[in-house]
Amino acid sequence: MNQLSKYLLSGAVVLVAVGAFALKYWDYLNNPWTRDGQVRANVIQVATRVSGPIVKLPIRDNQFVKAGDPLFEIDPRTYQASLDQARAELDETRDNLSALEKQVEAAKAGVDQFKSAITEAQSAVKAAVAQLEDATVTFERNKKLVSEGTISKQRFDDLKANFQVAVAGKEQAEAALLEAESASLQSQANLAQAQANLGASGEDNAQLRAAKAAVEQAELNLEFTRVKASVDGYVTNLQLRLGSQAVANQPAMALVDVNSYWVDAYFRETFVGSFRPGDAAVVTLMSYPDTPIPARVDSMGWGIAQDDGSTGADLLPTVNPTFEWIRLAQRVPVRIHLDSIPDGVDLRVGTTASVLVRTGTAGTESKGPATAAPRALQ
Repeated sequence: MNQLSKYLLSGAVVLVAVGAFALKYWDYLNNPWTRDGQVRANVIQVATRVSGPIVKLPIRDNQFVKAGDPLFEIDPRTYQASLDQARAELDETRDNLSALEKQVEAAKAGVDQFKSAITEAQSAVKAAVAQLEDATVTFERNKKLVSEGTISKQRFDDLKANFQVAVAGKEQAEAALLEAESASLQSQANLAQAQANLGASGEDNAQLRAAKAAVEQAELNLEFTRVKASVDGYVTNLQLRLGSQAVANQPAMALVDVNSYWVDAYFRETFVGSFRPGDAAVVTLMSYPDTPIPARVDSMGWGIAQDDGSTGADLLPTVNPTFEWIRLAQRVPVRIHLDSIPDGVDLRVGTTASVLVRTGTAGTESKGPATAAPRALQ
């Protein structure tokens, strides 16, 4: 092989290599990529529903726990005592309601009794009225006879006395009727008061429901002393110690949900318009540069906070200086869904990631395994 052939062959090899490199590099430049990415996950701020000192702490920092595993326990004695008291008050309420039911029954019996008394008094009034009418007729007839001397003065005095007795009897019967009616009204008021004190009957009674609710609340408070993991995850930055005071509704520890990892990638605004949700993506972690993670674009942010125009000192707007001949592209957050995590890769919240998006692949299946981005792009 002459010298010229050697040069031509070497040049061809170099051209092929340069062409392959340029083609590969163009592929990575044609598909948007960013080195500004972070691994994210849902971090559960575990807060207690009740306050008290911690008496059990079976976990340690950075430990993996499953949903339902115990995290810590607050001293339950105070809440057990509250539950016992609530149960005792429920029993007392039942006894009070039983006594009130008997009072209602007695009041009903009193109403029935005075109804009977009114009936008897009404009958007595009718009898007294009839007797008075008869005595009145006899008295009026004999007034003429005594003036004519047909009957004796003694006889007339007897008839007059009978008339007066009949009048008094009618008045007495009417007074007895009024008294019976008044007593009946009082008995009805007593019945209404007894029914009001009792309230609804059975399980619908307000006092009973309140006592039961107090028992249920006490049971919940006792249950809340045992704090359990709500998701599978890792205990992170554990600062609790035995004897520490847990405060109700105040975060006590953090739990990273292992089933919620995603990547927040910040692309230049010039790239965002070229891809769509569903496009395939490749995530490369700085901690695992040779292990690509297959992913897809989940969604893109619709806005970012502005620096210029925000209120600064003396309530004046803050305006940052810029170079007029340079237009800096803003960064837009893009949420990247991780399809699967390769074996041996441990995701940690906040770690750095590079993301490459393959445009135009939304709705298509990935062909072949994901390829890690070159080191230069990471």
